[in-house]
Amino acid sequence: MKAPGIGVRQRPPSFLQSLFYLILFCSFAVPLAAQQSSVTFRSLLTEMLNPSSLPAYQTNTICAQTSSYDRTGGNDDGFSGKYSFLRMNPDSTLVIFEADGPGVINRIWTPTPSDDSLAFYIDDLATPAFTINYRDLFSGKVFPFVPPLCSNQLGGFYCYLPIPFQSGCKIVYKGKRTQFYQIQYRQYPAGTKVGKFHLALNADEKAALENIRTLWTKDNRKWQDFYPETGAKYIRQSIQPEPGKTYSLFQSRKGGRILGFELSPATAFEGLAKQMDLRITWDDEKVPAVYCPVADFFGYAFGKASMNSLLIGSGGERAYCYFPMPYDRSAKIELIFRAPDEGEFPALPAIQVGILTSNEARNPQTEGKFYAHWNRNNPAIEGQPHVFLQTGGRGHYVGTALQAQGLEPGMTYFFEGDDSTVVDGTLRMHGTGSEDYFNGGWYALPDRWDAAMSLPLSGALDYSLPFCRTGGYRLFLSDKISFEKNIFHSIEHGPEGNRAPGDYTSVAWYYCDRPPAGAEPPTNATTGVYLPDTLMLFPQLLQMVIRGEVAVKPAWLYPIGGDSFLFTVGNNAAIRIPLEGVPAGTYRLTLDYIKDPAGCEFSVWQRQTQVSEWLDANNPTRERDQKADLCTVKIDPLVNTVTLRFRTRDGRDWFGLNRLILVRE
Repeated sequence: MKAPGIGVRQRPPSFLQSLFYLILFCSFAVPLAAQQSSVTFRSLLTEMLNPSSLPAYQTNTICAQTSSYDRTGGNDDGFSGKYSFLRMNPDSTLVIFEADGPGVINRIWTPTPSDDSLAFYIDDLATPAFTINYRDLFSGKVFPFVPPLCSNQLGGFYCYLPIPFQSGCKIVYKGKRTQFYQIQYRQYPAGTKVGKFHLALNADEKAALENIRTLWTKDNRKWQDFYPETGAKYIRQSIQPEPGKTYSLFQSRKGGRILGFELSPATAFEGLAKQMDLRITWDDEKVPAVYCPVADFFGYAFGKASMNSLLIGSGGERAYCYFPMPYDRSAKIELIFRAPDEGEFPALPAIQVGILTSNEARNPQTEGKFYAHWNRNNPAIEGQPHVFLQTGGRGHYVGTALQAQGLEPGMTYFFEGDDSTVVDGTLRMHGTGSEDYFNGGWYALPDRWDAAMSLPLSGALDYSLPFCRTGGYRLFLSDKISFEKNIFHSIEHGPEGNRAPGDYTSVAWYYCDRPPAGAEPPTNATTGVYLPDTLMLFPQLLQMVIRGEVAVKPAWLYPIGGDSFLFTVGNNAAIRIPLEGVPAGTYRLTLDYIKDPAGCEFSVWQRQTQVSEWLDANNPTRERDQKADLCTVKIDPLVNTVTLRFRTRDGRDWFGLNRLILVRE
């Protein structure tokens, strides 16, 4: 039989038939658009307050980003300002964002705000809806751009206050030059009704903003803060983990959803081996939805608890996850304790398990299932980015945790790499640097991206120049990245060409309508934390203790990736340098320092014990000695410092320090 319309003449439909077909079409077509039929400032705030909507698809929306990334593939992602605007107006002001149709700006980030103004044109592209000092988007001085949605930490300035628009939006920078920035936005299907943004909020909007402030700034958040009246059931059990065994934490043979789960004590999952795994399976799928080390899933960094985000991490004595996880027919959550390859594993305390469950099954038409993709690249592949997630299906991306370890000692140049997101075959987002992706900026500078710090939606998991490692996390709530067919989300290792040697471990949290094609199970060989034998200490991040007369001046003299410290010292002055965090052991100490006509004598001590000979930094001309082999030092919990002592004479009172280098013997 031939298919209708192929070589078969058909009668035209009657009026009643046409009307029937129109009604039938509308009955199917309307629900797709109805998911976003009305968007308001209040509804957008709710997305950041209530995680229960996270599984819901946002059908036919486009998530994209405008940023200052270098279009040539280089690393000029804002330094020169060449790529920091879309076009220049006749009056030399700069258009930095423009979008048509209904949509919303979800996130604005920069590490380089200025005192110039930003003009926001919303729907009316001839007259600004409001104008604001660029810095005041983040300062908290102008309502409603207030903390915690708008703030700055870790070197980055970020604004998550949603700015919806109906027919279009344009942002004009009223200055001559700007640098790094990212603006992430969502475009809704045509016909979506969007309430216009106003600075003057009504009572309901103010209340929602206050509820976000209360929740996001609360210490020790618990599941009751997110699901106060659900009628859900909280299941408790205690297990005594032993190597080589698998434990069932939860199992169900009917549809429902996990609203959250908690494991304690959180310290049970610390350590360099990471031999405890979490495995979650929905609906008897062949590939687990989650299969990764417990520590990595909860955002631990290099063997230690670190992340304390809004929905997942560790706080106090518990590791917690409040991502809602709906399923259709069955669910299974397991804890796997891999046996060590050799020797014995230290005894662990009993683990207390708490799981919040609901009988509300997933709606397959409107919701995805929760998945977590774990990826360890050791070493990272030269010429290829590290992949957070590559998968097919319909869904959305909701979070990333990354541990990044350089395999060459020195500055963390590998963290110059940009993130990139291809959705349904189209490049939608391209970042400006790795710490930028995590809402930070300017690594290796004091009080910027220089240590672990947790914020509700993002943060640094670690930063250590001696170990040449760092990491970060970021949640995507109202800015979740929707995809209809597929997504490829990655990050570079190194400023250009993915050439920086590195060890990258990531977990990507997302929702999808289907399981991944495959997943690599964690093993003892793929989960251990790498510890380098060579540690470089840069003076700019050392908490040095000074005794006697010492004046210091930082200066960028050599291509070491950081400042040199130039000291003018008095006779018998001393500088004590902490080595906390350096693993116990015996090390050879090498000094990268500067010889100079005004150079003084110096030696190395450990407390009251002299461990090097006196050396003379005097030289007829200024020269750099990169590898002055000085002495052997022993590090243990009681002796974990070295001290530089100085002798001066005849006006020779100067010493230049570039780096200290410890090589494990």
